Amino acid sequence: MAKQEKEKSMGNTVISTGIVIDGEVSGEEPLTVLGTVKGKISTTQTLEVEPGATVEADIEAQSLSIGGRVTGNVNARERVEVRSNGKMIGDIKTPRIVIADGAAFKGNVDMDV
Repeated sequence: MAKQEKEKSMGNTVISTGIVIDGEVSGEEPLTVLGTVKGKISTTQTLEVEPGATVEADIEAQSLSIGGRVTGNVNARERVEVRSNGKMIGDIKTPRIVIADGAAFKGNVDMDV
């Protein structure tokens, strides 16, 4: 299957508001967090932490967009974006990073990947 066809066939998994997951979340689809995840998140695709969401986990993803609150270490193969309403506490390892005006970040960044 061609890469473009594979991307079209993949869904987007959503952890809804009010849902709390304590443990490990892993998969090969894009993931959107609206609720709370504690533990570890690993996806081969994009992870989006939306406003109001809380993630207290180490994260491995292709790319990460933070609009909520993330506490933990991040390893993103492509990029990390901390949006203006996002809060990130922890170390980030990624080749590209965007920290928007108004975002909160406390930690270290390693772009030597």
